[in-house]
Amino acid sequence: MERNTPWVGLALMLEADFLAAAYPLFAAEEVEVLEWSFDVGWSLPKLPEWSAGLLETFSQAGRLFGHGVSYSLLSADWRAPQERWLAKLGSEVERYRYQQISEHFGFCAGGNFHQSAPLPVPLTGTTLRLGQERLRRLAEVAQRPIGLENLAFAFGAQDVADQGRFLGELLSAVDGFLLLDLHNVYCQSQNFGHPWETLLREYPLERVRELHVSGGSWSHSDAESHSIRRDTHDGAIPSELFDWLPEVLRRCPAIQAVVLERIGGSLPPSEAAQFQADFRRLKQVVHDAG
Repeated sequence: MERNTPWVGLALMLEADFLAAAYPLFAAEEVEVLEWSFDVGWSLPKLPEWSAGLLETFSQAGRLFGHGVSYSLLSADWRAPQERWLAKLGSEVERYRYQQISEHFGFCAGGNFHQSAPLPVPLTGTTLRLGQERLRRLAEVAQRPIGLENLAFAFGAQDVADQGRFLGELLSAVDGFLLLDLHNVYCQSQNFGHPWETLLREYPLERVRELHVSGGSWSHSDAESHSIRRDTHDGAIPSELFDWLPEVLRRCPAIQAVVLERIGGSLPPSEAAQFQADFRRLKQVVHDAG
């Protein structure tokens, strides 16, 4: 699936506010690719009719990407939920023509993953071998390109320094791709005081096939004098990311899609126009860079 100019699309959410805000973009056929976190839908008895229609349309057009959130790649033990996850993935890839499947770096086996995000583990020989073995299981079931998304979370400076190399060595086991989340890079830059260009050099940019772009929020603690930037997907895209994007695209020549993420439930009518403007600006920057 080689492309000169990346597609620009949306991550599908099921909430009514997302539909209301995104509908004008879909109606005008401005959305070029759709990403779906398929395991979110596994807990539902049935998907809303409108979302099922979008999935079928983009699947048939060869413009549907799959993104998992609960495989928990780096959990220490292999457990029944992971076995069931892979079995469901097997059915999922038979139902829809996903062009690729991605998951999160890290682990998230501590409970309801909707309430949190994957957490990092240290780079060691043991954790590397474990992650590579889990990726091989995933690739065997998916039978299509497999990727991992970088994290914004880190327990310390060493996690930040190691993440790019860790991802590169994990992905080498399956010749996989990197899903580069630009807002996660922004969070690491803000939280640890590293220039974004320096952080970016640590990642295997030749493996980047997809970009995530989103907004987020700041968390403030009464006990601390500083704030933490979080990848909460509930705000407008920071202007810095638009400024970074042409250089990121230049450094990542294999990119095939740029996807805007905005979590459902965070789009009141007063913010719908900003969401649409962010999408159109993102699309313009990508097309100008191509």
